[in-house]
Formats: sequence, structure tokens, C-alpha cells
Amino acid sequence: MYRKLDAERIVTTARTLVRRVEERFPGSGLSRVAGEVLAVAERAAETSRWLGRPNLPIRSAVVACVAILIGVAVTAVLQLEVELAVNDASELFQGLEAAINDAVFVAIAIFFLASWESRIKRRRALRALHELRSLAHVVDMHQLTKDPERLTAGGPDTPSSPVRTMTPFELTRYLDYCTELLSIVAKVGALYVQRFEDPATLSAVNDIENLCAGLSRKIWQKIMILDRIAGGV
Repeated sequence: MYRKLDAERIVTTARTLVRRVEERFPGSGLSRVAGEVLAVAERAAETSRWLGRPNLPIRSAVVACVAILIGVAVTAVLQLEVELAVNDASELFQGLEAAINDAVFVAIAIFFLASWESRIKRRRALRALHELRSLAHVVDMHQLTKDPERLTAGGPDTPSSPVRTMTPFELTRYLDYCTELLSIVAKVGALYVQRFEDPATLSAVNDIENLCAGLSRKIWQKIMILDRIAGGV
């Protein structure tokens, strides 16, 4: 029961997080980013189900094509046997060479057709994962200027300095929301390979998980600095 990710629970968690961010920081850019993460999570739930289901039209077409190829190969072999019964040895080797070439062609064609469904699914999954990667970087951009050391360090701002109006508590909550968004992004990525065991897609998901973990570590360093400031250390 607890060995697989539940897509609906991820969507519910993302929806709750959108409300939390909007209630704490109404009209903020982070709340809009949270809305985008929710929209992606909702689409991912359906995409994950689509990846896990057999594509019957494609499989039917593949079976039909493979049957035709095998029929053509069998016909060619039967024709070769007829020719071998009436031809000399030199033509025997030519016929065998042609038969081997045909067999190789049929094997390659069957392999191509058998992987057709996986390649279609892989293409869709990788497009969705590229979107997740972009979202992770967008979340990182929103926390980029949230520097906790400015709460205690002196020095005047420049005309291009970002406006800083958050209290330490608000800044901590803002950064914490960023880490939660990154966690949801990583979990959404894991949905795509839960029922679709494709090496290329799995590698892309691992890259996104590593990216989100690295960005989260950077954010948690800021939260730890805020904790020291709050503790007077």
C-alpha cells in the first residue's frame, strides 16, 4: 500500500501548498509558481497513467507488421528452396547470402517495431521532465535574492538592491515553501518512471532529483543561518 507514489496525494499536497503560499504571501510571484507546479502535477497524474497503460492501437499495428514481415521472410525461404533444387552450387551461395541479408533486415525491422511504443512514451516523458527541470530553476530564481545575512549585516543598499521587507519568520517560511516546491517537483518526476521502466527516462528523473536536492541544500543553508540569527548565535 505504501510502496508506490499516489499521484492524487501528490496533487492534493501541491494544492494545499498553493493555498498556504497564497495565504502567507498573497499575490506573490512564489504563489504563481506554486500554481504552475500544481498544474504540472495534475497533468503528470494523467501522463503517469498513460505511460503505464499498454497502447493497444500501436501494439496491434506492430503485431500486424511483424506478421507481414515474417510472412514475406517465409515466402522468400520457400522460394529459395525451390531455386536450390534446380540451380548449381555457385547460385546456392548467392541465394544463402541473400537469405542472410533478408533475415538481418527482418530482425532489425522487428526490433524497430517492437520498440515503437517505448520510443513514443519516452518522447512524451522527456518533454514533461524538461518542464519539471525548468520549474526547479524558476523556484531557485525566486529564492536567489533572499539573503538572510542582510538582516544583521550593515551597509547601505544600492539603487539596484532588491527590496527586502520580510521579517526573519516570513523569510524562513518563504524559503521553506521553496524547498517544499522542489520536493514536489522531484516527486512528480518520480511518477513518470513508477510504471514506465525506461533507462533514458529513469536517468532524466535521477538528474532532476539530484538537481532538486542540490537546490534544496542551498536553501537549507540559508534557513540554518536564519535559525542562528533567531537564536542570537
